[in-house]
Amino acid sequence: MLSVSIVIPVYHDTEALARTLGVTDSSGAEVIVVSTPEDSTLAGLRLARPDIVWLEATRGRARQMNAGAAAARGDWLLFLHADSRLPRGWRDAIEDAHRSGSCVAGCYRFALDSASAFARLIELGVRLRVALLRLPYGDQALFVRRERFEAVGGFSDLPIMEDVDFVRRIQKEGALFRSSLRVVTSARRWERDGWVGRTLRHLLLISLYYCGVPPARLVRLDRARHPESSRQRMSL
Repeated sequence: MLSVSIVIPVYHDTEALARTLGVTDSSGAEVIVVSTPEDSTLAGLRLARPDIVWLEATRGRARQMNAGAAAARGDWLLFLHADSRLPRGWRDAIEDAHRSGSCVAGCYRFALDSASAFARLIELGVRLRVALLRLPYGDQALFVRRERFEAVGGFSDLPIMEDVDFVRRIQKEGALFRSSLRVVTSARRWERDGWVGRTLRHLLLISLYYCGVPPARLVRLDRARHPESSRQRMSL
């Protein structure tokens, strides 16, 4: 069987992580959760799930994912957000990508766990972005051949846009596999911030990034990533 390691970075988001772990069929994959040294909220979950590899790294999604990748044993690495759920048959997509010698990485289709019409519009926008720009984000559960991940140096140590930077670099190594299977992500942040407001903020951030604004400045506009948000209980 193809060996896969699932790497999940988390920051003060125990409830979402517990739900994700509870519904995730790892299908024999190695599961690695990377939290931060100051996060003591996972103690109970760690005791309840000795089957999972628990690691700690300095806060930052890129740093935590790189730490998980460094400890992983799988031939393929799958990076999953703490509040996202893998679909049934998720392994089939990686096996299909593996059989294609040209594919070095891949992603799933983005979906939100909301019945709102705004959710469907956002999902459509993501599908168009991926189809036209070949630019999936991290909430689509990126997966990559381990040797190609290492060849490009993993994720750049950026406070934001680490997934965009990585996708742009990894596609220079080969083709991107796009699965029709859906990874379902929690809509809580859109419901908290407002569907329109959060979407506009995303568009502003990516536009500024492509205009050359440094990620260190962009992170101030993202409440979930700004250093001052470390006291808030939210996902990375």
